[in-house]
Amino acid sequence: MTTTGALTSDPDGGTTVVLTRRFPAPVEDVWASITESDRLARWFGTWTGDPADGSVMVTMNAEGEAVPASCYAIDVCEPPHRLVVRTVDDTGSWTLSAELSEDDGTTTLVFAQHGIEPELVPDVGPGWEWYLDRLDAAVVGRSGPSLDDFERELPSRRAAYAALVAERRA
Repeated sequence: MTTTGALTSDPDGGTTVVLTRRFPAPVEDVWASITESDRLARWFGTWTGDPADGSVMVTMNAEGEAVPASCYAIDVCEPPHRLVVRTVDDTGSWTLSAELSEDDGTTTLVFAQHGIEPELVPDVGPGWEWYLDRLDAAVVGRSGPSLDDFERELPSRRAAYAALVAERRA
C-alpha cells in the first residue's frame, strides 16, 4: 500500500487532501461503485433515502463496528462524472468530491476531502487511502484490505501525510 495523496489549499485557508486513482473499468462502472448503495457497501457503507430529495443517510460498514447513520447532503450530482457531498456528524463537517473521467477504458478518479485543519491531515489521508484501496479491489472484483491491513500501514501513512503538511508549512 502506497501513499498517493497530495495537499492543496482551500480559499478559506483550510487544506484539501486529493487522491487520484485509476481503474481498469468504464466510468459508469466506477460511478456505480461510488453511488449505488449495494456497490458502495462493498468498500465503504450503504445509504438509504431518496437522492432526489437532496440527501441520503449513509451508514459506514467497513470498519467492523456499529456506526450511526449520517446525513450526506448531495450538493452536486452530474452522472457519471462529478459528485460533491457534505455531512456533519460527531467527527466534524466533511465536504467530499469525486471527479471521474475515462480514457480508452481506464477511469481516473480524483477524490478529495475539503476544508481539513492541517493537524488532522495525518489521520484523514491514511483513512481515505485505505478506503480507496478497498474501492480499487471492489471495482476489479477482489477482496479489499482489511482493518488489520489499515492498522499495520497506518504509522507509515501517517508519517507520509505529516511530511506533506510539513512541506507545505516550510
